[in-house]
Amino acid sequence: MTAPSSLLDLDDVDALLAADVEGSLRFAALGGAQIRATQAAVDEGELARLHGLQPRSVVLVTGVGAAARAADLLIATVGGRIGIPLVETTVTPLWVGPLDVVVVAGDDAGDPRLVESVDRALRRGAEVVVAAPDEGPLRAAGAGRAHALPPRVTVPDHNALLRYLAAFLAVLVAIESGRAGAAAYPDLGRLADALDDEALRDHPRNEVFHNPAKSLAARMQGRRVVLAGATRATTHLARHAGDVLLRTGAAVAAAADLAEVIAGVPRFAAATPLSADYDPFFHDEQLDGPAPGMPLRVFVLASDADRPLAERRAAVLADADVVVAASVQAGPPGPAGPVDPAQPTPVGAVGEIEQTAVLVCRLEMSAAYLRLIGGN
Repeated sequence: MTAPSSLLDLDDVDALLAADVEGSLRFAALGGAQIRATQAAVDEGELARLHGLQPRSVVLVTGVGAAARAADLLIATVGGRIGIPLVETTVTPLWVGPLDVVVVAGDDAGDPRLVESVDRALRRGAEVVVAAPDEGPLRAAGAGRAHALPPRVTVPDHNALLRYLAAFLAVLVAIESGRAGAAAYPDLGRLADALDDEALRDHPRNEVFHNPAKSLAARMQGRRVVLAGATRATTHLARHAGDVLLRTGAAVAAAADLAEVIAGVPRFAAATPLSADYDPFFHDEQLDGPAPGMPLRVFVLASDADRPLAERRAAVLADADVVVAASVQAGPPGPAGPVDPAQPTPVGAVGEIEQTAVLVCRLEMSAAYLRLIGGN
């Protein structure tokens, strides 16, 4: 286990790397590699049979955790912009048939629900894609009849959301191949480049003021954290970030839609903040009064298009940051000017999916940094 220490400095690179014995920073930075691995499988022809199909629906069968969050994000970002119904479920529905494509995603090759879902979909004649480890009962259920997109880059489940998102996107792109609908999806290669650029900005050797992930971690440290989504997609992203903070032991954070946060957070405003001389060991509630609470800070996640509205809505909160994706460069960031996470400038036609993916990478890196410096 990584031993958190409040004595660690975010700009002490050697100490951070020495403390990260679990490799949490490295795993969080592998989003681009996960997407490139999925693209490599597609280039090898793994989804060739899907080209030219006109399915009645695409059914996303997910286990718990990152796979379900990825399905939520996909449906929230592209579900209303494409001509193919997207259905998220935990098991293959009984109505699935030869006109449907079923994508089964999860990290447990022995999950009975996933195994049964693959078997049922194949028996009913559907095209089946398995985005899960190619082993155990799940491999036996596919038995060479299902398309396989197994993980080629191994990361903990809480860092695997981008791999599942890439698998879902790859299936939709394959179905729309050669048709105008393909323009609704980002190019996986460009998406991987954007994530690699974000990982470079968030590298441990970049100082806090030049590092969006470190800056977020510094603003979360010593506070109660509330993550708010300005849209349906960013609300799912906020819940994923809360899951990651909990799974890594960095913080316990609440996540909700921005409207719910605006309604509830002011009720906590009366809490007395911690003072520098507060020591819980010597505090006596009868003599000193109620114990103070940690200050609360809200982080509002938004796409660049929604940022102005999110800032206006968040202005009623006493302590709130609006977090959007930083600019996506064509190549690695140069040494000339730092990236200011509070003033991102989007470059080119960066879609909502790409901005959301960049924020996934940044928030996962922030959780890793927060864990290493002691969290909350």
